[in-house]
Amino acid sequence: MIVNFAERAHNHNWELDPVTRSLLDTDFYKLLMLQFIWKHLPKTRVSFSLSNRTTSVRLADMFPTEELIAQLEHARSLAFRKSELIWLAGNTFYGQRGIFEPAFLAWLERDFRLSDYELSVKNGQFHLLFDGLWTETTMWELYALAIIDELKTRASLKRLNEFGLDILYARAKTKLWGKIEQLRGVPDLHVADFGTRRRHSFLWQEYVVEAMASNLGSAFTGTSNAFLAHKHDLEAIGTNAHEIPMVLAAIAPDDRAMKASQYRVLELWQSTYEGALLIMLPDTFGTTQFLQNAPDWAADWTGQRVDSKDPYVAGDEYIDWLKKRGRDPREKLLIASDALDVDEILGLHAYFGGALVGGATPKDFRRATDFLDSRKWLADRRIRFSAGWGTLLTNDFRGCDPNDGGGFDPISLICKVHDVEGRPAVKLSDNYAKALGPESEIERYRRVFGTVGVANIPVIA
Repeated sequence: MIVNFAERAHNHNWELDPVTRSLLDTDFYKLLMLQFIWKHLPKTRVSFSLSNRTTSVRLADMFPTEELIAQLEHARSLAFRKSELIWLAGNTFYGQRGIFEPAFLAWLERDFRLSDYELSVKNGQFHLLFDGLWTETTMWELYALAIIDELKTRASLKRLNEFGLDILYARAKTKLWGKIEQLRGVPDLHVADFGTRRRHSFLWQEYVVEAMASNLGSAFTGTSNAFLAHKHDLEAIGTNAHEIPMVLAAIAPDDRAMKASQYRVLELWQSTYEGALLIMLPDTFGTTQFLQNAPDWAADWTGQRVDSKDPYVAGDEYIDWLKKRGRDPREKLLIASDALDVDEILGLHAYFGGALVGGATPKDFRRATDFLDSRKWLADRRIRFSAGWGTLLTNDFRGCDPNDGGGFDPISLICKVHDVEGRPAVKLSDNYAKALGPESEIERYRRVFGTVGVANIPVIA
C-alpha cells in the first residue's frame, strides 16, 4: 500500500474522516471475549473508564471536545456488515472453523449496540465512562482508545506544514525499516502486530502491517486487528484479556470465592474455546500466586501470555512450573506483549528459542544482536516463543518530529473495567505501577492474593 501521508495530512479534511471505519476495527480478542460474555454473563452490568496516565500531555487542550463527541457518535452509529459476519462465520481462526456460533453472529447482526457514555474534562484531561450491560460496554475499550490516540495525532499534524509532514513520515518510515531489517532472516522468529490500541493512526497501522507482511514472510504471524486481518487476508491474533478475571473477582461473594475466581475464568473459557485459544493470562492479580495455586489441568493449556512481568523472569517461571507438573515446555507457547521493541523481541527469541550460549543469563540477552548475528543457534529450544508487538511498532514517532517536539510520542492511555454491578473492579498486575482501582480495594485484594513476585517496572505506554 502506497500512501502519501504528508499530502493526505496536509490536504485531507480530517473532520470528515472517521477514525473507526468498521466495528471490526478492534482487536480480535475483543470479539472472542464478546462471545464469551454473551454466552456466560449477558445480564452483568459493567462500566469501563478511560483515563490518561501520561498526565503531562493535556489531551483536552489539544483538540476540541466536539471532535471527540463526533467520533464517538460515529462509532455508535456503526453496525457489523454482512461481509464481516460471513468472514467471522466461515473463516478458519487458529486452525479451527466455526469458532463463532451462528446464534452469536445473529445477535451481532440484530441486537448488538454500543452503550451510551459520559464525557467530562478535568485538569486538561478527557474522562470517559461507559456504563451498561457488559455486552454493550466491552467493545468501547478499543474504539475509544483508537479514537483519542488518532485525534491526538491529527492535532499534532496540524502544527506542521507539508514539508514538515514529509520529514516526519520519512523519519518514521526509516525507523520502521530499520526494525524490520533487524528481524529479517532470524530463524524461527514469530512476531504479530498488537498495536491497535495505541496506534499513530489507522492508515499508519495498515502501512506497518503491510510492510511487516511483505518483508518478514512467515515470521510475521498476523495482526490483532480484525479489520486488517479481514481486509488483507492475514491471521487474526488474540485470545483474552484482564477484564474477565477482574469482573469475576468483583462479583465474588467473599474473599475465598474471589481468590478462586481466577480459576473459574479458566473453566469457563475452556468450556467455550479449545486448542490454540487456551492461552493463560495469569498476571491480573499476580502471576506467581496464580501459578502456585493453579489446578494441575491448567498445565495442559496451550501456553501463557506475559503482560506486566519482566518477560525473562515470567518465562523462566512458567517453564519451571510446567516441568514440576510433568509437562514438556518445548510443546508450549510463551507470548510476550508488553512494551516490546525490536531489541527485546530478538533477545527473548534468542533466550527462549534456541540461541543459548554457554553460561548466558537474561541480562546477556537484553541486547541480543551479537548472539543473533553470529547465529550461534543450538538445538535447545526451551519453549515456543512469540512476540505481540504493540505501541513501539505502530506508534514509534519518537524523535521524528522536525520541530523537535514530543507531540507524536506515545502516551499511556488506558480503558479498563471500573465497576461491576456497582462493586469496584481491581487489577493488581505484576507491576505495582499498573495497579488499578480504589486504594482501599487494592489493599484488600493484595491481602487476598498476596504480592509475591510483584515488582516496580517503569510504564512506557
